[in-house]
Amino acid sequence: MTALGLASVPDGPQPTLSIGAVLAKLKPEFDDVSISKIRFLESEGLVTPQRTASGYRQFTHADVDRLRYVLAAQRDHYMPLKVIKDQLDAIDRGLEPDGTTARLPRALQAAPGPELPAFAGRSPVRMTRKELLAESGLDNNQLRELESFGLVQPGSSGYYDADAALMATTIGELVEAGMEPRHLRPFRTAADREATLVSQLVAAQARQKNPDARERAEQQAAQLATTLMRLHALLVKAGIRRELGG
Repeated sequence: MTALGLASVPDGPQPTLSIGAVLAKLKPEFDDVSISKIRFLESEGLVTPQRTASGYRQFTHADVDRLRYVLAAQRDHYMPLKVIKDQLDAIDRGLEPDGTTARLPRALQAAPGPELPAFAGRSPVRMTRKELLAESGLDNNQLRELESFGLVQPGSSGYYDADAALMATTIGELVEAGMEPRHLRPFRTAADREATLVSQLVAAQARQKNPDARERAEQQAAQLATTLMRLHALLVKAGIRRELGG
C-alpha cells in the first residue's frame, strides 16, 4: 500500500473480482455503495476494470483500493468527482496529492546528497508544467528561459520527470537567492564536458557483449560522476574562501 492507501500494482497477472465481490468488500465500510454506483464511477473514468470476452467486469484488488479512495474522498471530504479524478491522475503519475494540488513525493522534495540518482531507467513521476511551477517556485518566464538553455526539459509526453523536477526545484532555490537563469548556462556547459569525459572512460566496458557490461558501466559512471561532484564542491569551496579572504 502507498501512503495514500492505494496499492501499488504488482507485475504479472492479478487475481480478479466480479462486481458483486467488489460490492461485498466495500459495503461494510460504505453503506450507500451499490452496483449502480460502481458502474457510474466506471463511466466517469475513475476506475477501469478489465472485461471478459462475454463483457463481464473483472476488478483487480488495485481497482478496489481505487474505489475505496474515491468513496472515502466523497464521504469524508465532500470532494467533487473532478477533483478526485485529478488526484487519482496525480497518483498514477507518481505524485502525492495535497488537497487539490499534486506535489512531489517527500523523498524527492529534499536535494540529493553526494550520491547520484540511478542512471538506468526513469522515475515514474510525471509532472505537468503547472505542477512543476508550483513545486519549484519558478515563474513561467524563468522556466521558459531554463528550457531555452537546456537546463530543464519535459519528456516526449510533455510531462516532467523526477530529475527535471529536482533540477527545477534546485534552480528555484538559487533564483530565490538572487541568481538569474542566465547565470546557470556555464553549469550546463561544464556538466556536458564532464559527462563526455565520464562516457569516454567507461566506453570500452559499455561496448562489451556481456549482458551485464552495460550495468557495470553505468555503476562505474555513477561512481566517477560522484567523484567529480566532490572535486567540484571542493574547488567551489576553495574559491569562495579566496573571494572572502578566508
